[in-house]
Amino acid sequence: MSEKTFSTDAAWTSADSSELYRVPDWGGGYFGVSSTGSLVAYPVGDEATAIDLHDVVRGLAGREVTTPVIIRLPGVLEHRMTHLRRAFDAAIASAEYGGGYACVYPIKVNQERHVCEAVRDFGAELGFGLEVGSKPELIAGLALTQGFNEMPLVCNGFKDAEYIETVVLAAKMGRSIIPVVEQAHELKLIAQSAAAHSVLPDFGIRARLTTPGVGRWAGSSGFRGKFGLSIGEIMHAVDYLRDEGLLSGLKMLHCHVGSQIFDIRTVKYVVSELAHLYVELLRAGAPVETLDIGGGLGVDYDGSQSASQGSMNYTLEQYASDVVHRVKAVCDDAEVPHPDIMTESGRALVAHSSVLVCEVIGSRSFPTEPDPALLEAALAAEEPPQPLLDAYEAFQTRTTTDSDSLLEAFADAEHALTEATNLFNLGYMDLRSRAAVEELFWSVGRSVLDQLGDEVPEELHDLKDRLADLYFVNLSVFQSLLDSWGIGQVFPIVPLQRLDEEPTRRAILADITCDSDGRVEAFPGESGPSASLPLHEVPEEPAGSTSEPYYLGVFLVGAYQETLGDLHNLLGDTHSVHVRSAPNGRWRIETLVEGETVREVLSYVQYDPQEIRTRLHRDIEDALEADRIELGEAARLRRFLDEGLSGYTYLE
Repeated sequence: MSEKTFSTDAAWTSADSSELYRVPDWGGGYFGVSSTGSLVAYPVGDEATAIDLHDVVRGLAGREVTTPVIIRLPGVLEHRMTHLRRAFDAAIASAEYGGGYACVYPIKVNQERHVCEAVRDFGAELGFGLEVGSKPELIAGLALTQGFNEMPLVCNGFKDAEYIETVVLAAKMGRSIIPVVEQAHELKLIAQSAAAHSVLPDFGIRARLTTPGVGRWAGSSGFRGKFGLSIGEIMHAVDYLRDEGLLSGLKMLHCHVGSQIFDIRTVKYVVSELAHLYVELLRAGAPVETLDIGGGLGVDYDGSQSASQGSMNYTLEQYASDVVHRVKAVCDDAEVPHPDIMTESGRALVAHSSVLVCEVIGSRSFPTEPDPALLEAALAAEEPPQPLLDAYEAFQTRTTTDSDSLLEAFADAEHALTEATNLFNLGYMDLRSRAAVEELFWSVGRSVLDQLGDEVPEELHDLKDRLADLYFVNLSVFQSLLDSWGIGQVFPIVPLQRLDEEPTRRAILADITCDSDGRVEAFPGESGPSASLPLHEVPEEPAGSTSEPYYLGVFLVGAYQETLGDLHNLLGDTHSVHVRSAPNGRWRIETLVEGETVREVLSYVQYDPQEIRTRLHRDIEDALEADRIELGEAARLRRFLDEGLSGYTYLE
């Protein structure tokens, strides 16, 4: 997060928290901080429709729906779709472009049925469609578009004869379904099915362009790209189609350049190359009508508006304008008709519409003062080790007002800690002395931060992160934030409440899995990812506390996180709830999808929950018979077992 500090002369306000967590930068106008210190959502970018997310979580708790929970905001999704539609409509009108525009949503981005149905229902009004990339997705896509025969259904991915025949038959039924050829042999499969069923569907060819991508997925395009046909293969494909009398079906030219394109120049290069290829195909007699430029429209996760992996250096309007004007310029120079333009934007549509909420269940911090009894006992030894004496001397000077002396004391304490570690590892220092040196070092380090603030020298800028607290959250990174672990994706994380209070701690987050990688230790910052997050102080063991739970919201998680998540430690899908704004500043639950139970996740890995129950009940009875446990204990254990099998996989 931002390292900016705020004046202590005035009371902390919600506006300070909004700036500290950089909500306006990454929020896209959909999120803000209320005057009462809550994180609020603006589903249509309008404060009049604000939804207090903290109030939603408390309302869910009253309905016995506990965190972790995904709050989906269909209003945000609809606004994003409308924004994309309007951006292209405006670009087309401004350029006097002769073709139309449509977006198809790749369901791989979030295949959850309720999300896809929301995209379909609202997309039908905008002329949008869906995209699928596998056999299971094809079947889901056919089900989703039942009754929406005019809705485009683009079929990408590798295909076999069964896949192609299904598409051809769907076309014969009247569906607007478009298979995209990824490999040359798929053309023969289309020819065979077309002949067998006496129908030629409209189809496309994906081109493997030479323009390289950027960022994490740069290798998915260019000469070594996974997808599509080379230019030479496309030429042979046109000849084959002409010879077979199938050229009239080639209506789409497709390309793929990657995901999360953060530099608009890459988009321009790709569109230019694709448009020139379109011109040449027309000249070769192919009746291509649509250019599908694929996905890649980015999301500004860190709010920096920059050409970096977690951001993007263009707006949606700039994206639409550049695409339309590039295609128009190439076509006008060649004096050919303007094609329809299609994009496969998924991340940009759904990322903002989901918020993952989790509860902080405890914390661990470095002591600000050494334990007096520990220090006294260590110093009382007959010959205290020299590193302990050096650390104690540094500790005694930590209150100096001279910054140079304070930094010298810290350097001495750090050196003493290194020496103590080495001596302990060699067996020359006892455990008590080692522990005392550590606590003295932490105390001196805290003094440096407290007294110098922004004046901490550059070489010690990581000290805040080194001394950051560990906040434990009821969450599985591997289930709900897989990209954070897998590719280092940075997500904005903000408390849902107490934002009218100044956060006084810095922390990293640790989940409840028994895996050391189950941590979040990269957060959006002003000049790149920050290794710790400003948070409010919480009890080290809040369980059973009368204080209100401290909730964190993880934002921009609508794309990929749900369907990519795994079952590490058998922690399953979280609850998800669709929330809309209601009159008079209220909100309402539109759909509640309960998370997976222990019984369900056990069955995924071939355990029979009923057999488990039977076996453990028998074991309890054996223990009762042998007088190893009492009757009341047996009843409590059976109750835990039965309730546990039907309960949430997370802590409740």
